[in-house]
Amino acid sequence: MSDVLIGAEALRHWLSEPQTPVVLDCRARLGEPEAGARLWREGHVPTSRHLDLDRDLASSPGVRGRHPLPAPAAFAATLRRLGVEPGRPVVVYDDMGGQLAAARAWWMLARWAGHPDVRVLDGGLPAWQKAGGSLEEGEKAPAAASDWAPAFDDDTWVEADEVFSSRALKLDARSRERFRGEHEPVDALAGHIPGAFCRPSADNLDESGCFKSPTALREALPEASDVISYCGSGVTACHNILAHAVAGLPLPKLYVGSWSEWIRDPARPIATGD
Repeated sequence: MSDVLIGAEALRHWLSEPQTPVVLDCRARLGEPEAGARLWREGHVPTSRHLDLDRDLASSPGVRGRHPLPAPAAFAATLRRLGVEPGRPVVVYDDMGGQLAAARAWWMLARWAGHPDVRVLDGGLPAWQKAGGSLEEGEKAPAAASDWAPAFDDDTWVEADEVFSSRALKLDARSRERFRGEHEPVDALAGHIPGAFCRPSADNLDESGCFKSPTALREALPEASDVISYCGSGVTACHNILAHAVAGLPLPKLYVGSWSEWIRDPARPIATGD
């Protein structure tokens, strides 16, 4: 098992030990801002806290896209509120194999904020329940706050201008239909960044919703040492970065604004088809 993933059985065992990880429930539904908190209250992995995609893992949508990064000070305050600190491991999960907010949380914690031990629950909540894991309901008392002051690494992500001028391979995590411009259910314009390669995040998972083996991922991911990962709004793009980590490959940089920012400037080119 990759050190960026943890299986459901391993997490069950870990939660029975005296020193437990911080567990963060990152479930979300695009277009339903209150869904994540509601799902968490209805039933969550024991000890887990809710980490909200729209309020904690992003700032307000606008010219920088639908899910721009929060201000470093705001995200640091969120981590302190949840009791996150470098000396205590963190486990994040969602219910979509990490494709939605869990991979984004992993990227923001491990890559951007520099936490040394962040793992994604492989297979997410379905795998937890299949393994016989119990669920807790309702609100919880506030976590004991930490005093962590992360040193954010802004070299892990890029702005639109750098994407425009870079010769790096652009890896698009959206579906092939959205990439080709045949179907665009979210953004105002359809298509993709010219020269990009389509790698839907769902292709990183097997039929059970868990990550494919490191070998399978290495064989499928494009061979390039310089990669920029993007999607619709910088969320599922993190799943492709996580897949590189599982495969033991160099990690792409994240184009946070992604397609939802790219199309806001009519000077930026748009391609359709394959």
